[in-house]
Amino acid sequence: MIRFAASAFAIIALATPALAVEFEANERGQIDFNMPSNNIGCIYTPAGGTDNYETEDGGAELSCDRIAPTYVRALLGASGKAKRYDDVGDASCCASGTIFEYGEVWSEGPFNCISATTGLTCTRGDHGFSMSRKAVKVY
Repeated sequence: MIRFAASAFAIIALATPALAVEFEANERGQIDFNMPSNNIGCIYTPAGGTDNYETEDGGAELSCDRIAPTYVRALLGASGKAKRYDDVGDASCCASGTIFEYGEVWSEGPFNCISATTGLTCTRGDHGFSMSRKAVKVY
């Protein structure tokens, strides 16, 4: 009976809709946000880039950095698979005051992200990445 109750609770928890949020663009036209742990931070750049930053392919781009246990960046562009960078020369994570709370979902351009206590997952169609203290996966 206890096992059934736990399974029922898990199903209810999964069925609970996440809260959709919107974030305002900063003065450069980008959107930046951090996970509540302040260990992961992201920057969204719209298609066309900004006055001082051009995306790799001219399309929209989502770049997220994880600080610990090692510094890693995942980058998802307008096309193709996400990329992982272990040797980040411009480490600058997590200065934003915008918090992407656990249980929230965010969408902008072609990207969708969900914040959970288990980490961050962002997708664009069949491609994306997940980040947590335990692992960084790109696909």
